[in-house]
Amino acid sequence: MHGLLMKRMAPHTIALAFVSIVLSGIVAFPGDAAAEVPLLNNPLQGVEHKSMNLGSLTLENGQVLSDVTIAYDTYGRLAPDGRNAILITHGYTSNHHAAGRYGPADSKVGWWDRLIGPGKAIDTARFFVVSSNVLGSCYGTTGPGSLNPATGKPYGPEFPDLTMRDIVVAQREFLVRLGVTHLVAVAGPSLGGRQAFQWAVTYPDFMDGIVAVSSSPKGLGKDDAVHHLMQRLSTDPNWNDGWYYESGGITPTLTTIRMETLKRYGIEAVIGTDHLSPGQREARIRRQAEAWAREFDAHSLVVLRKASVRFDAQRDFNVIRAKVLYVISRTDQLFPPSMGARVMGRLQAAGVEATYVELDSNFGHLASGREADQWAPALQAFLERLTTR
Repeated sequence: MHGLLMKRMAPHTIALAFVSIVLSGIVAFPGDAAAEVPLLNNPLQGVEHKSMNLGSLTLENGQVLSDVTIAYDTYGRLAPDGRNAILITHGYTSNHHAAGRYGPADSKVGWWDRLIGPGKAIDTARFFVVSSNVLGSCYGTTGPGSLNPATGKPYGPEFPDLTMRDIVVAQREFLVRLGVTHLVAVAGPSLGGRQAFQWAVTYPDFMDGIVAVSSSPKGLGKDDAVHHLMQRLSTDPNWNDGWYYESGGITPTLTTIRMETLKRYGIEAVIGTDHLSPGQREARIRRQAEAWAREFDAHSLVVLRKASVRFDAQRDFNVIRAKVLYVISRTDQLFPPSMGARVMGRLQAAGVEATYVELDSNFGHLASGREADQWAPALQAFLERLTTR
């Protein structure tokens, strides 16, 4: 397969029916791993916005968050035994619109649309796929911009600190109430991959596999990254000690931060395929950044950054029972292939059965959606292996 490097590392590989020959380096993609090449196009239509109230949630630090709501989308149907579900987890600044369109007027498909749908790698004709907005975000799930029941005003800077475990505990409670009794897999890019790793160590028997994409099992940057972010946000004239909700928000500062983030993610390479002038490319990036800045809450950036930098699933690799598919892009500045090699080594040392896929892409951190064709067969084969008894 052009552009795809696959490596499987496991301590007892001789017992794996999926791999006929295991080498110390690259292994060939098995020709019989998937019945047919997965589809990539034909978005799902009529996806519905949904939400569920969980009531109160006790956080890891002992604080109680009241009236917790989870926003989510679903694709496909849940089996009577509740065991055909796949949880999709989104990135740091993203949302839960993972696939399809919400209606005929919706011009934007979900960020993993080429991977999720009937006949696609995550086949909604077989699986019940759930994509939820993470706790602390701002797309319908309870977060800093939500109204505090005690005050009737947004939580703002008073929203409690979260951990990745808090996020996963809320997801599990939500899934159980949906009728999910067991997950086939948890899959997501970036922060979504970290959620997948957290699932694997917090609820090791609740899923068969995880798919961690453009991600890491341990946070980067430590609290210095949070402090730097807070400094940037507080320079906005409307900051008002974090109480900016009634003064028009801090859109200009968020726009600048978002433009920098998109460039680190690889947006210039993506836009470069449209043959625009430098000025046109910069204008398009700014438009995208402004649209995001108008809807994203700055405090969600802070809360999720804290949860991310303090996250460490790596220290608990020894409890993982799920199989792991770990996907990295060759040009990802945030999670480079050198990191992938180290993570695979630690997974192997802990006795975890893991497969590594490296995307030969110029699209950096954005490669998993843009280059879905490169790794959709590997993803489909991985899920097939999880469901073959």
